[in-house]
This record gives sequence, C-alpha cells and structure tokens, in this order.
Amino acid sequence: MPDLPTLSGPSLPPADGGPPRKLVILLHGVGADGNDLIGLAPYFQHILPDALFVSPNAPYAFDMAPFGYQWFSLQDLQPDTRLRGTQAAAPILDAYIDSLLTAHGLSEDKLVLVGFSQGAMMALHVGLRRTTQLAGIVSYSGMLAGDQALLASEIKSRPPVSMTHGAEDPVLPVQALPIAVAALKSVGIEVESHVRPGLGHGLDEDCVYLGMDFLKRVLGDGETE
Repeated sequence: MPDLPTLSGPSLPPADGGPPRKLVILLHGVGADGNDLIGLAPYFQHILPDALFVSPNAPYAFDMAPFGYQWFSLQDLQPDTRLRGTQAAAPILDAYIDSLLTAHGLSEDKLVLVGFSQGAMMALHVGLRRTTQLAGIVSYSGMLAGDQALLASEIKSRPPVSMTHGAEDPVLPVQALPIAVAALKSVGIEVESHVRPGLGHGLDEDCVYLGMDFLKRVLGDGETE
C-alpha cells in the first residue's frame, strides 16, 4: 500500500503564548487552500486563546484549475462518486489528526474539526467515524457524503455538530441541510442548524459568530475578550 500524502498548511499558535491545550483543524473547500480558512483563527482565538489552529492544504491539486487543492475530484457529481472520493481521502485526514494529537500530547476531547463545503463533508465523515469522540464538528455549507443508512452502520462516536448554510447557495443547495440534520439526529447526535438568509456559498459575519459560540460551548473554559 503506498504511503498516504502528508498534509501541511498555515497555522496560528495559541494567543496566550503557551503550549497548545486545544486544537482546531480548519478544512477548506475544493479549489482553495489552507489560507482560505486560517483567517477564521484570529476570531476564534478570542474564545480559545490556548488553542492551536491549523489549516492544511487538501492532499490533491485541483483538477479543474491551475491552482488550489481538492480532497477529491468534483468532475463527476454523482452521489456514489462523491462518497468514494470522501472515503478515499478519509485515511489521509485521519492520519493527519493522529499526528497532530500525538505531537502536542492532546486527546480527541480537545479537538474540533471546522470544515467548509467539501472540507465540511470530510469533517463530518471522518469525525463521526473516529473511535474516540471529538469535542465537536462545525460544518459550513456542507453535507453528508453517503446516506442515513450508511452513517448508522459506520458511526463510532457522537460529537456535537453545528451546521450553517446559506439560503441562496448555488453550489450546494440549502436543501442538503435538513437532510443532513435528520440523518445526524437519527443516530443520536446533538446537532444545531442555522440557515443564513441571502447568503450564497460562503461565510458571513453571523457564520463566524455562530462558530465562535459553538466553540465556546464545546471547548471554551474562560471569558471571551
């Protein structure tokens, strides 16, 4: 079996200057890179000053443009193809999570995955199939890869989940949100969902604040700045 690709990308160390006591992994969407989401870290630092933020580039070059990265190809948008792509990339993300936790002496209960679009699909797929439960998962403009029956047969842990989606998303329609929420609730996951009126395929200020509120509840242990 060939070696898995090694992920790397921008990071932001804890604002308090100490060693990381928490970890937030930011997973970008197709065609972007780690710089796309690391901009969230300074906001999230207000809630988690003792957290390390990492935003790795996805493992493969984007195959529809001369720049950017992808977790899997979107040239075929059939659900089965999307699921296979997610499943193929999952061991890469799992290995990356393991390496970071080991390197910093942290456990899964100090980790949150934050994903946008394709990165949110990866966060949900991998995070719910890890044996030890994460502190939480944040999905922006995401969806589940695979159906409810597959999730029920493969789920290994049940971290709380926050899902936010733009009502006017032309790339991944907002109708994916209630489908995912229903599937998550059916397997006993505590999930909160938010639809942002007027928002397309992206993040707005309210998305950031919703993420901050969720992070504070699942990882925070102090006052905000």
